[in-house]
Amino acid sequence: MNMTIPGRNLDTAQWQELDRLHHVHPFTDSKALNRKGSRIITRADGVYVWDSDGRRILDGMAGLWCVNIGYGRKELARVAYEQMQELPYYNIFFQTSHPPATDLAALLSEVTPAHLNHVFFTNSGSEANDTVVRLVRRYWDIKGKPARTVIISRENAYHGSTMAGASLGGMKPMHRQGGLPIPDIEHIMQPYWYALGEGLTPEEFGLRAARALEERIEHLGPERVAAFIGEPIQGAGGVIVPPETYWPEIVRICRKYDILLVVDEVICGFGRTGKWFGSDYYGLEPDLMSIAKGLSSGYLPIGGVMLSDAVADVLIEKGGEFQHGFTYSGHPACCAVAAANVRILRDERIIERAEQETVPYLQSRIREFETHPLVGEVRGVGMLGALQLAKNKDTRLMFDPPGDVGSLCRDHCTANDLIMRAVGDSMIVSPPLVISRSEIDELIDKAARALDLTARDLGIS
Repeated sequence: MNMTIPGRNLDTAQWQELDRLHHVHPFTDSKALNRKGSRIITRADGVYVWDSDGRRILDGMAGLWCVNIGYGRKELARVAYEQMQELPYYNIFFQTSHPPATDLAALLSEVTPAHLNHVFFTNSGSEANDTVVRLVRRYWDIKGKPARTVIISRENAYHGSTMAGASLGGMKPMHRQGGLPIPDIEHIMQPYWYALGEGLTPEEFGLRAARALEERIEHLGPERVAAFIGEPIQGAGGVIVPPETYWPEIVRICRKYDILLVVDEVICGFGRTGKWFGSDYYGLEPDLMSIAKGLSSGYLPIGGVMLSDAVADVLIEKGGEFQHGFTYSGHPACCAVAAANVRILRDERIIERAEQETVPYLQSRIREFETHPLVGEVRGVGMLGALQLAKNKDTRLMFDPPGDVGSLCRDHCTANDLIMRAVGDSMIVSPPLVISRSEIDELIDKAARALDLTARDLGIS
């Protein structure tokens, strides 16, 4: 199949060769990819993407956890076109604003938790979490406590790939490249009961994992600790769903020591959990909340940080000039598309309908894999799911080294025209919120085939 772009009418091999010669991919072994050749995606609609050979692929990951309203909503293309004709770009520096940024800011104050009424715009989730570091430290400086610079995160957390975002994240392979983490970022155990909670009930382990925060605060000295940051559900870490006891204890500890609670909603926000935000699902009241991905359903790049009224009061009323920002903060086309996307989610009740109809169906169907000989645990909330592959499901023995079996299963998915992500040996799904029951059935059937072929390759029955 040829794909036509002005001046370019190339077949798959030609696109792959151009890609090999000029394109360095993120989170990729480029040498290995260049030997194999990239899969060239040319178009998308609903929950499907098509490659340059014409194969239709079920996107079980909604892009990168982001295409919440599905592909092909022409309204968003029209909004971008019209905005670019009227005001293609202007900055929001120098005491300036424009209608798209102001409109989106007001709209976000309506759909986020009630105490979050101010937003600082960025271009991505990584930039949002970089901004969190700046905001948190500036907040305590204004409060007359400049020594409160330490931000506590979790092992295996993901908060982006910029210097500050990757430092906040707790992924050791990222830390081994580039001298990370930056100073005054600490990491505690993650609430991953299946891997770490041997001998404890989920409830007991949830308390233990949360109290690691209190232990670290006491070790460092409460006068040094500025904030705790966590995803409601760790997404890129493997869809780690915390035990029910975890978040209430985290909140208690944050309030006891008067440290800021930062909730990273980049993946969980805008309907991924079946609620508007993971904070709604868990009943959290964050002081700051980072957002991106589902904010525009990935149609254009945009992110931000929501500020609580109490934090905004300190930063705005007492802080003077905040020496931080980006050329494209509040980009008019991105803001206009994001606002249209949020209104589609709200006005079509996409989140509410998913919660009532397709979320229960997806969660019931993925739990059918609990009996599969290769699956040790099934985890999931909303439109998030994980199949934990295990060498011995009875003893919870994991594969060693981790990741090889997950990659094998992912490749079987790819060959069967299904996009699932392998995080170590966890197979992840995060489909668009608009996926139908019949499309969920297709996803499950294809995932089952991939699991069966993986088990066959490993000699597991």
